[in-house]
Amino acid sequence: MKKTRIGLLVAALLCASATSAWAQKKGAATKGAEAGGDQAAGDQAAGDQAAGDQAAGDQAAGDQAAGDDQAAGAPAGGDELPAGLPEGGGLGDICKIDPEACPKLDMDKEAAKPLDEQIYAMQQLFVLRRNRLELNPYWSFSLNDQFVQHNAPGIGVNYYISNVLAIGANFNWYINSDSAFNAELRRSGRVSVPLTEYQWGAALNFSYVPAIGKFAGFGDFIFHYDAYVVGGVGALSTRPIPVIDPDNRNFAFEPKIAFNAGIGLRIFLNRWFAATLEVRDYIFNDKLENLSVPATVREQQDDSNWYGDSKLTNNVQAQLGVSLFLPFSFEYRLPK
Repeated sequence: MKKTRIGLLVAALLCASATSAWAQKKGAATKGAEAGGDQAAGDQAAGDQAAGDQAAGDQAAGDQAAGDDQAAGAPAGGDELPAGLPEGGGLGDICKIDPEACPKLDMDKEAAKPLDEQIYAMQQLFVLRRNRLELNPYWSFSLNDQFVQHNAPGIGVNYYISNVLAIGANFNWYINSDSAFNAELRRSGRVSVPLTEYQWGAALNFSYVPAIGKFAGFGDFIFHYDAYVVGGVGALSTRPIPVIDPDNRNFAFEPKIAFNAGIGLRIFLNRWFAATLEVRDYIFNDKLENLSVPATVREQQDDSNWYGDSKLTNNVQAQLGVSLFLPFSFEYRLPK
């Protein structure tokens, strides 16, 4: 009986220990599996992070390489720059935009060339006048005679012995206009004003060009101009208009010495054609009609009694015309 109890006790103990061992092994396995899973997940996460870091590093390295290539001026698409082309911006940008326009230069040879370039501070003159002939047809009209208009077609000829100095001559043929209404008004009002009419005028002149310039007009067209002064001496044929005693007096034209001075402006449309504007004063000593009438008819018909005092007269006239320079073309002595 006692042995039976001992045997049952041993058996119970064995069953209990087996049950405990089996339960402990199952829990340990579960804990081990969980620990292994966590470790595997951690290892996978660490692997993923390492792969991400490696990918980011590769991307950073690629960006750095692309940046280095771009900074070096390398053309897009991996094309290389031509030999001798400096690296970094500048001409490299041209090669990227238009490869056909990329310059093919040997920069070493270009850098070795001596620097002997000439820099011109002044541009060449638009028109050269030296050794050229100027023909200047014009129309003139008087400015300072309120009773008689002395309009005249004329022509001037100038030869330039230098680019600014010329010697020339001009000729005027006057067309006087004293209307019949003025004549009747003078006689009815008994207004005795000595009048003079002109026939022709000729002068030998010297011209000097002190200023040249240019201006823009009609959009982007550039006009070149020059300003000149002129002076000379010649003759002017004049005669008094019979106003005091028109029934008996009949004057003849007589030439008088006349000095002239003026200023002018030429606006060039090309290298040989220009429009001109000039104001010139012809100064001469004119003979005027005698303001008194002799008592006898014989004295009235004596032409020695027709003339009165002489007076220094200014015939200020404006001239509008054109200038033609011959020959039409010219050559510069020095390179531009």
